[in-house]
Amino acid sequence: MKVSIIMGSDSDFPIVEKSINILKAFGVTVEARVLSAHRTPHIAVEYAMSAEANGVEVIIGAAGKAAHLPGVLAGVTVLPVIGLPIKSSTMDGLDSLLSIVQMPSGIPVATVAINGAENAALLAVQILSVKYPELREKMRAYKAEMAEKVLEKDNAIQSRY
Repeated sequence: MKVSIIMGSDSDFPIVEKSINILKAFGVTVEARVLSAHRTPHIAVEYAMSAEANGVEVIIGAAGKAAHLPGVLAGVTVLPVIGLPIKSSTMDGLDSLLSIVQMPSGIPVATVAINGAENAALLAVQILSVKYPELREKMRAYKAEMAEKVLEKDNAIQSRY
């Protein structure tokens, strides 16, 4: 089980780190790289083209501003690509979101919310769980734990009134 997270800039790392932490908590091997669709396009394409042969099963592409990285990666691999739009200072990440979500027919990129690193990781886990049933069980436990936390908060509120 291996997920590759490719970010367009090291300034994306504080957001991407949230994905890394969740994937590791689920027992998924993570490879993180800084490769730019604009500054290192040949290396990014070469990486995506060889990812499957190198054991990668899902790619998360994190990018801000023009955010072409996830689409470029998706254009050269058959692996699932999840786009993680990063909030930029220019348009609060809306530019990134729209760049990633507006892919042409035939080149899908699953896209999560702006700075939605946790959901990018969880979506990668769910994709992997098709092949690895133990991840599906871990996801069930994760969701049950989330529900329990909500119910605890609900009980705390109810007990106040």
